[in-house]
Amino acid sequence: EVQLQASGGGLVQPGGSLRLSCVASGLTFGSNDMSWFRQAPGKEPEWLSTINKVGSRTYYADSVEGRFTISRDNAENTLYLQMNSLKPEDTAVYYCAAGVIRNDPRRVSEYKYWGQGTLVTVSS
Repeated sequence: EVQLQASGGGLVQPGGSLRLSCVASGLTFGSNDMSWFRQAPGKEPEWLSTINKVGSRTYYADSVEGRFTISRDNAENTLYLQMNSLKPEDTAVYYCAAGVIRNDPRRVSEYKYWGQGTLVTVSS
C-alpha cells in the first residue's frame, strides 16, 4: 500500500517559518516526481512547487517563489517544503503528491498518489 504521510503544519505568526515533510512508503520514491499543493477553504487546489526525480530541477508558483523551497532526500524517501516569510494568505491544507509527470506539473491529474494533508495556519 502506497502512503504519503505529510506533517509539519501548525499555527505560525505572519513572517514566520515552517518546514513540511512528506514521508513516502510503498512506492519507489526516486522514480516519482514530487510536488506540493495546497487548498484553502472554498478554493480549488493550488499547485505550489515540483521537484524532479533526482532533485536536480525545481519549479515554483509565482505566489511562493523566493519564499518556499522544495527539496527531497531519496535515501530517506522524504519530501520537504521549507516555508519562510509566511503570510495569512498561505493558510491552507498542504498536500504532497507523487507521480510521473507527462505534461504539466500544475495539473492534479498528473499525480497518482496523494498525502492526507497537513494544516498550516498563518495568523497573529
